[in-house]
Amino acid sequence: MLKTGVICEYNPFHLGHLHQLQMARRAVGEGCALICVMGGNFVQRGEPALLNMHARAEMAVRCGADLVVELPLPWAISSAEGFASGGVAILEALGADALSFGCECPETERLTALARALISPEAMELIKLHLAAGVSYATARERAAGELCGEDAALLREPNNILAVEYLKAMALRGSKMRPVAVPRFGPGHDGGEAEGLASAMRLRELVRKGEDVSALMPEEAFEVLTREIAAGRGPVFAEAMDSAAMYRLRTMTDAEFEALPDSGEGLWRRFMRCARTEATLEGVLAAAKTKRYALSRLRRMALWAYLGFSREDLAGEPPYIRVLALGERGREVLREAKDASPLPIVTKPASAKALTGRAGELFERNARAGDLYALLYPDPAQRRGGVEWTASPFVL
Repeated sequence: MLKTGVICEYNPFHLGHLHQLQMARRAVGEGCALICVMGGNFVQRGEPALLNMHARAEMAVRCGADLVVELPLPWAISSAEGFASGGVAILEALGADALSFGCECPETERLTALARALISPEAMELIKLHLAAGVSYATARERAAGELCGEDAALLREPNNILAVEYLKAMALRGSKMRPVAVPRFGPGHDGGEAEGLASAMRLRELVRKGEDVSALMPEEAFEVLTREIAAGRGPVFAEAMDSAAMYRLRTMTDAEFEALPDSGEGLWRRFMRCARTEATLEGVLAAAKTKRYALSRLRRMALWAYLGFSREDLAGEPPYIRVLALGERGREVLREAKDASPLPIVTKPASAKALTGRAGELFERNARAGDLYALLYPDPAQRRGGVEWTASPFVL
């Protein structure tokens, strides 16, 4: 059976995500299995997810995915480069034949040329040169790409193109044989509003925050899960719920702990530390630390790394295990094939997690503790119990 991978967050699952899964299956073959590597309770933009990862994985499987596995925290809340490399590594370990991604430019040849140029020694030197001039990393990367690829560098101004290039970079660096399958993005942009009955994930979160009806903007099965979780008091979760706990953590950190945060180079950790020790709120810290050079998303991730107690050492290497969150019948077949072939241990139930050793065991335990912190953000205090990650079994369709 052919296996097609998707690296995702589904925060929450909407009609655009459904379209991508359908187009990916059509491109590879109706009989292929769709494997989703999904960020967990905290997402790449440096915030808690709207719903916990088990609910979002259930949404995906009920809407057509065959297997959903977790992208462990260090990669799920990393930069686009780390997010992509972690997802590609897991898909390779599961034997995926293709990687599907949505993008503004569906011409994979152009995106692949950009990706190969950006992993060249020349590009790395050019990026360092432009960074030394005081511009942001995104600007330095685009300028370097412009010198190597001409006008196609402008493709890096679109968020989904950026992720697509990072996926292709990760695949090139690994010598991956996965086939890239680009799905043209349609509807509103990544951070856009609504258009023709479609809404971006950001717009959906805004509407949910306001208590508005989003049933027409989500697949019916996904909306049912959203409604159930909100009724149970396990959602919606928003970043402001972690403000006091995050500020407590920042106020008690040492200089060395600030310096060890990922993305804290170029002296940024000192600026971030000063703001954390003087500002009254987390949003105040981020606003005070932000400059033209340091993007807000980078600062949000730093704050989240600090809140969860991770350092740059935790991002070294590749994900050491695969954790199953949800699956259907084709997903069972994927796991049967991967059981003996995968170089990584596969966690299919809580008991198997306890058998993990070394770095895998340590990382699973830290992810579980992060899940306990996420539970503290639930609207209903009765739902804030700890230890759930050691008892939660995958959703099976």
